Amino acid sequence: MNWNEWIRQSHRWLSIVFTLTVLANFMARAIFPAEPPPWITYAPLPPLFLQLFSGLYMFALPYTSKRLTKTHT
Repeated sequence: MNWNEWIRQSHRWLSIVFTLTVLANFMARAIFPAEPPPWITYAPLPPLFLQLFSGLYMFALPYTSKRLTKTHT
């Protein structure tokens, strides 16, 4: 598995983890009568933060690959 495939696959898995943490957040807000614990509230942030970097990498990839092919031809 090359580097690009690894980043795409990890981005997909991070999106699943992010979705599950957001669902858990909504369920906790429905279950707890008061404010839920902070670790539940902030649980979606680490996967979202990692998705930011993998998403920006995949966004920039077509532009950098075009630039690399122009310099090599």
